[in-house]
Amino acid sequence: MKTKAVRLYGEMDLRLDEFELPEMQDDEIMAEVVTDSLCMSSYKAITQAQKHKKVPDDISENPIILGHEFCGTIKKVGKKWKDQYQEGDKFVIQPNIGDIRGYAPGYSFHHMGGDATTIIFSDQVMENGSLLKYNGDSFFEGSLVEPLSCVVGAFNAQYHMKKMYSYEHVMGIKEGGAIALLGATGPMGFLAIDFAIHGPKKPKTLVVTGRTQKKIDMAARLYTVEEAKKNGVKLVYVNTRDIVDVNKELRKYSEKGFDDVFVYVPVRPVAELGNKILGYDGCMNLFAGPTDSEFSADVNLYDCHYNATKILGSTGGSIDDMKEAIDRAARKEIKPAVMITHVGGIDSIVDTTMNLPNIPGGKKLSYLHINMPMTAISDLRSLAKDDPFFNELADICDRHNGLWSAEAEKALLTHYGVE
Repeated sequence: MKTKAVRLYGEMDLRLDEFELPEMQDDEIMAEVVTDSLCMSSYKAITQAQKHKKVPDDISENPIILGHEFCGTIKKVGKKWKDQYQEGDKFVIQPNIGDIRGYAPGYSFHHMGGDATTIIFSDQVMENGSLLKYNGDSFFEGSLVEPLSCVVGAFNAQYHMKKMYSYEHVMGIKEGGAIALLGATGPMGFLAIDFAIHGPKKPKTLVVTGRTQKKIDMAARLYTVEEAKKNGVKLVYVNTRDIVDVNKELRKYSEKGFDDVFVYVPVRPVAELGNKILGYDGCMNLFAGPTDSEFSADVNLYDCHYNATKILGSTGGSIDDMKEAIDRAARKEIKPAVMITHVGGIDSIVDTTMNLPNIPGGKKLSYLHINMPMTAISDLRSLAKDDPFFNELADICDRHNGLWSAEAEKALLTHYGVE
């Protein structure tokens, strides 16, 4: 069977190809991908290519399929998995498949990744429990379950002493404590704000920082101070661009320091700030993955020794994190649709991925079985000059407060004849 896929051949060498998939084996599963959410981690992969930990050395001869935030439908099930999976099931994927090399779909494999029309899941994926059934009413929300699981995983990875001088730790953020989300005005930061307000453990104080007022204003519109207050959370947005002593400024909101700090940009001054604002038994999570393998920052080892401060990094989520993300999204406790600002087709993926840092807004969502330029939801009417349907699509988005929705997805897929 032929498939179309966006494949990586080398540093910034990304191509849309059509090629033949191998014959599916009895221990494999064939699937159709409907949506993939384009991730900055993919941009890191194409800029580093073979230097990236998850990208194989032989991609110039054996290119890999890009994309790891995808959702679709199972088409064919190998004999080994007939009792666990059925044709027609919707699925989502946990990219951390337990590969000892760190390999993952979307980074490492020739026949499975999110930026393809049809793929084949290897036995390893199912053996690890990484192919998960998904019963949501839209495919795009399934694509956003993976980034949501990363946020869930980061919040779950935090830990604090059960009591002073105790060797027993309580996992997760400190309930009723103070959280600082540094540089959290991008798509992943938005999800973190949402999860901090609506998740199972809530802080008393939540401070979100950024350096671009337009992005801060967008976050404040999506996650209002009033909504946070209804959930018992005091939410504060701080633009740090012109603040001389950011440490002093942030401590106005938590004088004794913060219990949990998340760093959403891998920049040395931000990491050092995160370390400085930790309170006693505080835990800092370097959420944003650095591209520089020598990335380092100064840390206060006095505080580490006497004030029990901790630093960790979380990369991706576990299968349990993914299951929790699926559950919370299905129950509409978290609304990942706020992340989507652009929508396009498979023909737009190469250019969009190669220019992700330069395209404003949040998540860029691709539909693998259509051709459509990557377009901001707010600009959908600009496509109506060539196809009046886009006025109808824009009307749907307007009815949903300018957000993408299951209704918009259904209209788009119907228009393009995608079942």
